[in-house]
Amino acid sequence: MYLEARKTKHGIKHYLAHSFREGGKVKKIRVYLGSNLTKKILLQRQEKAEELLEQQVNSFKIIRSPINYKFTKRELELVKSLKSKSKFKIFHLSEADWKLFTELFTYNTNAIEGSTVSQSEVLSILEQNKWPFNKPKDEISETYGVAKAIQHIRKTKVHLSLKLIKDIHKIVFENSKSFAGKLRERGTEVGVRDGLGNIIHLGAPSSRVESLLNELVKWYSKNKKKLPPIVLAAVVHNQFEYIHPFEDGNERVGRILLSNILLKHNLPPANISMKNRKAYYDTLRDFQKTGNIKPTIVLILKEYRELRKKLRK
Repeated sequence: MYLEARKTKHGIKHYLAHSFREGGKVKKIRVYLGSNLTKKILLQRQEKAEELLEQQVNSFKIIRSPINYKFTKRELELVKSLKSKSKFKIFHLSEADWKLFTELFTYNTNAIEGSTVSQSEVLSILEQNKWPFNKPKDEISETYGVAKAIQHIRKTKVHLSLKLIKDIHKIVFENSKSFAGKLRERGTEVGVRDGLGNIIHLGAPSSRVESLLNELVKWYSKNKKKLPPIVLAAVVHNQFEYIHPFEDGNERVGRILLSNILLKHNLPPANISMKNRKAYYDTLRDFQKTGNIKPTIVLILKEYRELRKKLRK
């Protein structure tokens, strides 16, 4: 394994790379570590990524399909009981509610990924077109991008498609990332990071990204009238993060997809808040290790309760 550095117009991108032989051919896979990293942070991320990359290499030849959900009656009853215990009620957003939700979602979803734009600054950017002078341009651009993506899912009638996934990524990152709307190139491997920047899961091999996304779309189409909407949204979100189809920006696209699925079933959108970031990453980690969807559903219901409180103020 070895480090690679690539110069771009935005600085230097760092990768951990590994070449190996399979079936008489030499293959190379990379894990994206980050951009413009200090030597200390680079070494820390390299250490965390090496073990995961080794696991990726070992599983490269035989990749099991992650779409294998067959919920039992007991599991579906669990969803119903969770709804009951949380006093879950369907509620709809007025235009004023949508304005507040867009501001809350935009701030939180970007903050989870490390954006330094504060909630009050998000308000100024979206309502007054007033930019904070000391914040990176890409963070300001992504503030506009997330808000625009929320408007897009409000208007589109599409539940889930490969085009929708690409369109959402392009909308959010069209002015901040050169690869906006483009799936990972072959040989570029990426990982899910927690709030400290540690890689906790490697995405699917780049060679399988598009086929797995198409499989996810087919799974959704087959089950959209069979399973409860919250289950559908949780599975789509978690499977999307499992696949991690883009070089960067996957978590934000995944959370937007989650809300889109809920909306298409006449449920309110969900805002994963910055204060619940650790719990959010714990749900992803649990799902990736065990396939357990319950923690994600519990978190969505918790966020619904908190959203209702904010909308009533």
